[in-house]
Amino acid sequence: MTEQELHQLRQQKWRLDGRAVRTLDDAREFIDSVGFCLMYPMRPPVLVPTFIGAFAGEDKNLPLWKDAFKDPRTKDTTELMVRLLREKAAYEANLFGETNFLVSPAVFPFFYGLVGDRNPKQTPKPGRRSEYTPLALDVFEVIRKEGAVTKGTLRQKLGAELTPAALDRALGELWSRLRITRVDYVPDEGAYWDTLYRWSPDAVREGIQVSVPEALTALISKYIECVVAAEQIELGDFFSNFVPRSKTNEAINALLAARELQFISVENRSMIQVTPPKAQHVISPRRQPIARRPIRKL
Repeated sequence: MTEQELHQLRQQKWRLDGRAVRTLDDAREFIDSVGFCLMYPMRPPVLVPTFIGAFAGEDKNLPLWKDAFKDPRTKDTTELMVRLLREKAAYEANLFGETNFLVSPAVFPFFYGLVGDRNPKQTPKPGRRSEYTPLALDVFEVIRKEGAVTKGTLRQKLGAELTPAALDRALGELWSRLRITRVDYVPDEGAYWDTLYRWSPDAVREGIQVSVPEALTALISKYIECVVAAEQIELGDFFSNFVPRSKTNEAINALLAARELQFISVENRSMIQVTPPKAQHVISPRRQPIARRPIRKL
C-alpha cells in the first residue's frame, strides 16, 4: 500500500470525498461505519474522522471548536448531531476535553467498559480519595433527583452565586466518566443533562459487563478499521486519552499474537491493520461439475 492509497481509503471512509453527510440516514450510516468521531478537528491533530468534515464532504478549512461559531456550517451540523443523540443513534462523551466525541450505539458499551463507572446509580462518596470534587457530587445529586435539567436549573438549585466556569468543570468531571450526558438541546435554554443510566439503561448495563481488557482490544480493532492502518505510536496517542500507553501496547501485542492484527508496509512506514479474512476457494461456474440428470425408469 502506498501513502496515496491509504489517504484515498481514509477520505472515502471518512466521507471527505465529496459524499457529504446531510440527512439523518446519512449520519447514521456514517457513525455506524466509522464507530466514533470527533465533532471538530483538534490541534495537535488526532487521527480520527470528524463529524463536521463528513457534513462538509471535505477536510479543507474545517474549524476548531473555539472557532466553530464563526463557521456557517456549524449550525446545520449541530442540528444533525442533536437529532442523532435524541434517537440514540449516537452517544456523546467528553473524552477529549476540547471537543465532544460521538460514538455509535454498537461501540459505546465498549467505551463505557473502558472508562465508565461500575456503580452508575450510586452517588460517589466525598473525601480526599474521591474522584470528584464536592461541586460535581452536588451536581450529580441534583440531576439524579430532578431528571433532565439545564445549567440554569442547576444554578437555581445550587445557588445563583455559582459561576458558569465552575459549573462547566463539574459537569465535565461527571461527563468524562460517563455519569451524565447531554440528552437534548433547546436554543433558548441550552443543553439538557441527565444521568446516563436513566437515559440509556441498556447500553450502560451492557457496558458494565464488559471488562477493561475486552473493551480495549475491541476498541483497538475498531479504531484500526476506522483509520484503515496506523502506526503503533498513533494508536498509543489516541488511546492515551483513556488508558496508559503500556496497557495499549499489551493489548496490541495480544491481538498481533492472536493474528487478529498484522503489520503492513506503507512505503517507509511499518503500520498495523486488521488481518483480512482468509479468502475461501470458490469453484468457477465454468469449472463446476455438471450435475447428471436422474435416469427416468419406464
